[in-house]
Parts: sequence; structure tokens; C-alpha cells
Amino acid sequence: MKKELKLYQVPRIESIQDMLVQSAKKFGSKPALEDLNPTPISKVSYRELLENVLRFGAALKNLGIKERAHIAVISENRIQWAIAYLTAMSFNYVIVPIDKNLTANEIMNIMHESDAEAIIFSGSYAGIMAESKSSLKKMKFFICMDDTSEDKEFLNMLKLIRNADEINTDELPKIKNEELAEIIFTSGSLGRAKGVMLSQKNLACNLMDMVSMVLIDEKDRFLSVLPMHHTYECTCGLLCPLYCGASVHYARSLKTVVDDIQTVKATILLGVPLLYDKMFRRIVKTIKENKVKSIVVPPLVKLTNIFATAGLSTVKKKVFSELHNKFGGAVRIFIAGGAAPDPLVAKGLREFGFTFIQGYGLTETSPILALNRLDNFKDDAAGLPLPSVDIKIHKPDENGSGEIWAKGPSVMLGYYKNEKITSDTFEDGWFKTGDIGFIDEDNFLHINGRKKNVIIPRGGKNVFPEEIEDILNRSPFILESLVFGEKDIKQDEIIAAQIVAEAEAFIEYSETHKVNITDELINKLIQLEIEKTNKQLAAHKQIKKFYIREKEFEKTTTQKIKRYLVGSTETQD
Repeated sequence: MKKELKLYQVPRIESIQDMLVQSAKKFGSKPALEDLNPTPISKVSYRELLENVLRFGAALKNLGIKERAHIAVISENRIQWAIAYLTAMSFNYVIVPIDKNLTANEIMNIMHESDAEAIIFSGSYAGIMAESKSSLKKMKFFICMDDTSEDKEFLNMLKLIRNADEINTDELPKIKNEELAEIIFTSGSLGRAKGVMLSQKNLACNLMDMVSMVLIDEKDRFLSVLPMHHTYECTCGLLCPLYCGASVHYARSLKTVVDDIQTVKATILLGVPLLYDKMFRRIVKTIKENKVKSIVVPPLVKLTNIFATAGLSTVKKKVFSELHNKFGGAVRIFIAGGAAPDPLVAKGLREFGFTFIQGYGLTETSPILALNRLDNFKDDAAGLPLPSVDIKIHKPDENGSGEIWAKGPSVMLGYYKNEKITSDTFEDGWFKTGDIGFIDEDNFLHINGRKKNVIIPRGGKNVFPEEIEDILNRSPFILESLVFGEKDIKQDEIIAAQIVAEAEAFIEYSETHKVNITDELINKLIQLEIEKTNKQLAAHKQIKKFYIREKEFEKTTTQKIKRYLVGSTETQD
């Protein structure tokens, strides 16, 4: 039986420019953005944010940068990044956010591939910019967010803002919301860079859909920890709070997240599953190490579960108030995205009184396609389709699984200067996500894994490595894993895994059992974990071979392993 839930009424917006102007009028002097690190512009209200955007836009016009010009931006998370982005949206430029973790070579390649004629960057990239100035002929303006001794020819963002005359919102350019507004490159390497083209309509529709499903308002405070160039953080962690009147506070670093949550008394945290996995493991470890808590907590969880079932959800927050106070005492929602979280972690956090939901999407879909709701969720599902999004399963197998196809106003315009890949990605107006999944009887979307990662062992049944990795990664002895297909002596495909051992767990085991950590011990304990995992898997999915890897895998911004960099039998780097 499908559970029909009403959608929340949300303000209508036509573009990001429209959203910014509306929010400045509505929320005025209310705090909008704050940097917890010292920066040239460390705190702004809604009105001040708009004033900075109007001045910076006027300065860019005075430099001679014409409408529709491409402007790149790269920096750590900070208010100036947001000002650069919102200025481009408000003044009819095309913004090109660049991943701050790319190599100098990859950054240069994107600056070239994107046809940008201006770049806005923080001081930490001044060296790269000084070196690349002579090579990039199209790049006319280098605008630094900080004072730097690297190059006297750099323009200074703060000076440009201060010296410009603020224009009136009535003088802002008219935005054609279906035109290209943003190019996000999903890879930076030479010849492989793929630029996703989004319009302001794509982003505005995604915002309205999202907030109609999960209520966010001006009382909310977001702690921002994920890189802003990523669409998940940009749409959900910057544009969404600004649309709703909430405030965004930029964490000092990933290591200071818990302290920063306490400082700002954050109500919402957007994270990737790895962040919540670590958080939950730490909570469980602390409880196990305390003799009293290890006895008292499990019955309390069960007892408060009964209260929660009866609708008394606040009981958990009171009972586990000590734990909640470690996170500032105000957390309202933990939101996971970027990859599938472990359902057991979601359930575990909820049992301690934290509200945990996840969504699913891609850069190409602005990004959200499906979302769990606070009052209607499944921990093992990606969520319900957004109101204006259609999702279908293409050519489902006997279990109902097939490639997920999507259609809706938040689906991208295509790939920049790449008609071939664009036409291959669409069919009859449907966007092919490349993910395999199914829709259950309650209309929830479930993800099995990526189509290109599927392993087909002897017997012909599809095996999704992500499903096996999720189980492996629950082991305290396994930091991370990568499952792949490998040919055996008979040239049949078998399931194999590369494992990175969890140092902390092995050190603890060594000290408790008074044994030395040797290759033999690591292999023995990992073999036991593989056997435990295999007991939870059907015969055709079981791991037949494993390798211990010495170094962690190279990962994307959202902490997904870059599978294409890993050789199937590579055991060390």
C-alpha cells in the first residue's frame, strides 16, 4: 500500500538569480554564510550577500567581461566561493566550478577545456595560476580571493568588490533560465574531461522539488564539510539553505567537524556515507569501552524504540542527551548522499535519536532524483522520486532490476562540446543513469550498483560489487574494499576482493591478545571476515580470492573509489 504524503508549499523561483533576490528581501539582516576559518569576508547576512554579489558583478562588467562569458572558480569552502558562484548566476555568466583536489595539470586542462576567460581562486592556487598564465591564451583575468606575493598582475577580489559601485537589482540582466549556466567537469585528465551542462531552470526545479519533500526553514543551520564544487554540496548545501532562509557555516576541516558542529549548534549536516560510518563506529566503540554504558545502553535502545513506535520520538533525544550534546545538541537531520550509506548505520544512528535520511542523484541531474522523507523512509532505499521527476527501469530482469532512466526539468542539457556522448546518454528524452536498480511496491527506488561494474561469473547471474563491498566494510578489521571479477585457471570469472586493513582494529587486537601484527595474522583475520561475509551471500556472489592492499584507494571528492585506476590483481601501490 503506497503511503501518500502531502508536499510542503515552497516559494516559486524561476532562476538562481530570482532565488537570491527573493531571499535577500525576505531574510534581510538574518545570517546567511559564515567561515569558521579566518578569511577576507568571514560573515554575511542575506542583504550583505546580495550587496557583495551586486558589487562584484558590477566590477566584472567594468573589466569588460561580457554576458555569457565563462568564469571558473577554485578554492577551499568559503564565502568568496559562494559570492563568485552567485555573481555568475546573477549576471548571466557561465560558472565553471573546479575540483580543488585535482592536480595542477588537471586544473589547467579544465581551465582550457571550459573556454573560461576569467578564473577566481584562493591564495593556495596562486602558484599554479602564475605558472599557467602564459599557456592559457583565452584566460584574460586572474582574480585572487586573498592577498598574495605570487604575481602582482593578479586582481584582488576584495578590492574589486570594495571599489565597485553597487547596482540596483532592477539593473540585473534578464536570465533565460533554460540556457547554459554551469559546466561541471566530472574528470580533469587530458582527453577524459567531461563537462556536465546545467541551466538555472535545472537547479531551480531541483531546489523546489527537494524542499517540497523535506522541510527546511530559517531556523536551520547547516555545517558545510563537502567541497562546494560538487553538485551535491553546491545545490543541497549552499543553494538549498539560501532558498529557505537557513544559514551555512563552513567547517575548518574534516578533522574539526564534531567541534564545529558544537560551535555553530548545527541542525543539518550533509555528508558522505564514510563520514557517518566513522561517526557511528566511534560511538559504538566508546560505549563498548565503558563497562556501565555497555550494559545499560542496549536495553535503553530497545525501550526507547517502543516509545518511538508509539510516536514519542523526543524520548530518545532526552535519554541519549549526552551523545546529542557532543554534536552540539541541536542536530535535526543527518543527510547522506554521494554514495549509498550502510542501512545498519542509518538504523543505528536513528536508534540513538538522530534523524537520518538519504537521497540519490547524479551531477547530470542537478543532482537529486530520489529522496527519503522524514516521515516516509526506507534505510535500504535511495528514496522516492522527486515530484517533477519520472523514473523508470529499462528492460527489467526477472527480479525487476534494470538500468535506471530518468526524465524531468532537472536533467542536464548535455555534455559540453561532446554531442556523441550526449546522444549516447539520452534515448527518447530519457537520461540513462548508468545505475542498475528497481522500484518496489511502495514506489521507493533501490540501487543495486553501477552498470559498468557488474560482474558476470559462471552461471550468468549478475553480481554487483557494491553490494558485497557494503557487507565487507562493516567489518571492524576492514577499512575499505574493492570487489572485482578475475579469471581463474579455467578462464571463468570468479569474485575477488582487494582489502585495505583497518590499522586501529589490528592494533587493538594485538594489544588485547598480546600478539604481534604480522602478515600471517592480517591474512588469518581477514580470511575469517571473508568467511563471515560469504555466509551472508548467495553462492554465485561469494568471494573466492582476496588480496591485502597496503595503501588506501584513490578516491573522488565524495569518497568513492576511483575503480578505473585499480588493476584487478594489484595488491600494493
